[in-house]
Amino acid sequence: MLLTTTNNIEGKKIAQYYGIVSGETIIGANVFKDFFAGIRDIVGGRAGSYESVLREAKETALQEMSQQAARMGANAVIAVDLDYETVGGSGSMLMVTAAGTAVRYE
Repeated sequence: MLLTTTNNIEGKKIAQYYGIVSGETIIGANVFKDFFAGIRDIVGGRAGSYESVLREAKETALQEMSQQAARMGANAVIAVDLDYETVGGSGSMLMVTAAGTAVRYE
């Protein structure tokens, strides 16, 4: 499945548009990651634990979106957009949404 943020696929003709597809995931950041990320923020540097959680959430949302597109008969998703939001009472959960237009190209 080809995924692209562009509205077309260079050198290819889009034969059919199937419509909007999306994938969502919500991942909780555990207390230990929060604690160590807080320490990292104080002393500087990157918060590797959060980076891996973000990466995992993004990949899961993209995979769900791709699977929905494939069920429709698409072989690509164009105009892909990723959104990140914190949810929950204390913002302790991360929601990632991937959305785009399912198409079949030749």
